[in-house]
Amino acid sequence: MLRLAVSSALVAGGLSLASAPAQAEPESTDPIKLTLHDWTGQLITTNLMAEILKKAGYNVELVQADYLAQFAGLESGDLHVAMEMWETTGREAMDAATATGKVENVGPTGMKAKEEWWYPAYMADKCPGLPSWEALKDEACAEAFSTAETAPKGRYLGGPVTWGGFDDERVEALDLPFEVIHAGTDAALFAELESAYQRQAPILLWVYAPHWAPAKYEGEWIEFPEYTAECYGDPSWGSNPDMAYDCGKPFGEIWKVAWAGVKDKWPGAYEAIKAFTIDNDEMGALITKVDLDGESIEDVVANWMTENESRWSGWIN
Repeated sequence: MLRLAVSSALVAGGLSLASAPAQAEPESTDPIKLTLHDWTGQLITTNLMAEILKKAGYNVELVQADYLAQFAGLESGDLHVAMEMWETTGREAMDAATATGKVENVGPTGMKAKEEWWYPAYMADKCPGLPSWEALKDEACAEAFSTAETAPKGRYLGGPVTWGGFDDERVEALDLPFEVIHAGTDAALFAELESAYQRQAPILLWVYAPHWAPAKYEGEWIEFPEYTAECYGDPSWGSNPDMAYDCGKPFGEIWKVAWAGVKDKWPGAYEAIKAFTIDNDEMGALITKVDLDGESIEDVVANWMTENESRWSGWIN
């Protein structure tokens, strides 16, 4: 069974790891508030950053927050740092927030994001024409992906509603005979994939990278019309003159964002956040340890801190 290890300690106050002597006197003892979301990789990234800042002597608080709605708190300064804003789903919200001057893009994490519709390889014979999105328009193909609750329409299992992504709009814009069903959590999303794959049952769902799923399971992402800014923002663009979002999701960076006041109030912490970097392969391995191997986020983060001390100490010195 897949598990998303989010302990009360993570949400309430971060990991309980022994802190090394501070590298320098913190500029303020007020807590730096980092946001926690609802997928394993983000919890790992955020807790790594929290522990690094603690090693530098900063007071850190972890706050559960909605992925897109968090920008209201970042603009007001009630929240301070969000460690993962995905180009694939968060670009519009991030751009709107940075345009106010109250939120800053602190740079890339080093990870490259991909989020798109994905199907197991065993479904290819049941829907000739895949991975082209146009194959999904065929009623027989849609029925091959259907379930009792959606038949004769196909079923697309999307991520939690709070993730955004415009999947409902995409179905309407491209006139696809599919019904979008949203998973309640990240763990539920991939538990369904695990169950379907074991039974060779039909499934079409949101899969993202960096993550263990594309490496563990054989399958393909749907190839939608290539993303453009006009596709998302201009209803007159593309194949449907009355509807935007008739294209795929963008691919690209996973960004770090912060309240604009962080660099003035905690300049040392700001530089550490800016310096933080991790790549897809490393993050995928950490997620695998939690979701597949059953290790706790606390242990995974603690081990990473021990094994990479020379690396992160350079970010705070």
